[in-house]
Amino acid sequence: MMQRIVVAMSGGVDSSVAAALMVEQGYEVIGMMMRLWSEETASGGAHNRCCTPEQMNDARRIADKLRIPFYVLDTKDVFRRTVVQYFIDAHRDGLTPNPCLECNRHIRFDWLLNNALALDADYLATGHYARVDRVDGVFRLKKGLDDAKDQSYVLSVMGQNELSRVLFPVGEYEKPQVRELAVKFGLPTAGKQDSQDLCFLGDGNYRRFLSEHAPEIMVVGPIVRRDGTVIGEHAGLANYTIGQRKGLGVQAAEPLYVIGMNPLRNALIVGTADELGSSELIARRVNWVSGIMPESSFRAEVKIRYKAKPTPAWIEPLPDQRMRVTFDQPMRDITPGQGAVVYDGDVCLGGGIIERAAKVN
Repeated sequence: MMQRIVVAMSGGVDSSVAAALMVEQGYEVIGMMMRLWSEETASGGAHNRCCTPEQMNDARRIADKLRIPFYVLDTKDVFRRTVVQYFIDAHRDGLTPNPCLECNRHIRFDWLLNNALALDADYLATGHYARVDRVDGVFRLKKGLDDAKDQSYVLSVMGQNELSRVLFPVGEYEKPQVRELAVKFGLPTAGKQDSQDLCFLGDGNYRRFLSEHAPEIMVVGPIVRRDGTVIGEHAGLANYTIGQRKGLGVQAAEPLYVIGMNPLRNALIVGTADELGSSELIARRVNWVSGIMPESSFRAEVKIRYKAKPTPAWIEPLPDQRMRVTFDQPMRDITPGQGAVVYDGDVCLGGGIIERAAKVN
């Protein structure tokens, strides 16, 4: 019996090629696009950057060309509750969140996957640059072959149930090859540029968004040194991130950087470059892709931001879905709210959300 594949389509080149590859391989393919929440824009309308009318038209054109059915799934409410609200709440807590982690956790590989399975699909395929294999009965999440486009970092929230039901067709290719495949398949999205900004912002300005949707976190407050000395005034904690040097508006004998935030005092903590480095972090909401927490400390590499270089470290699993990461060298930009994702070579073992830097040098 022919297997049924639901392909998450966005109107971009990657998901278009994913759909074309599934058709070429003989699957029964259904295209599905999510209509996500977005704020109203000044020009009127509320179009998420992932599902603008243009994107939706492109996805329909691709589906028509591939002769596959195409459906639009209303996802606005669940996206607003789980992703947008998380973004706002995290900033209230003085964090710098990565909404893509929550989108993959709650939307793509929960809400969308379940809707695909409700159509009796065998798999959900997406245009992510990642790979999945199975060793001794355990599914592994691996980096995409194109290291520059690899998306395993934001997929680290996935577990065995999800990996057993997903396919990443373009993960076996590099981006230029994907564009060549788009030309080969005659897809009009072959030359389309990738989207970069937060998808739910009307104009891409997250500071303006937060000032309107959570004005209480954009209130001015003190800029302090670690000992509590007040040296200036900040324009709202959400305007800053760990490691930031420019735009602080304070003068000192040597350059100062953001080294922390105290939401309870609404205080921005600054210090010198020597104060910025940290050798340890604690992460919470840790997900182990295998579904099994390691029994003891082990060596691995860790990425602390999506585009960061994997860095050697000791990983110590802790109770309550936490872990301690101790780096071989101090890290300057450990940012609470970002993901700490663990790798063994090209295999993603899992990750969690950075709660705090545990040791300051």
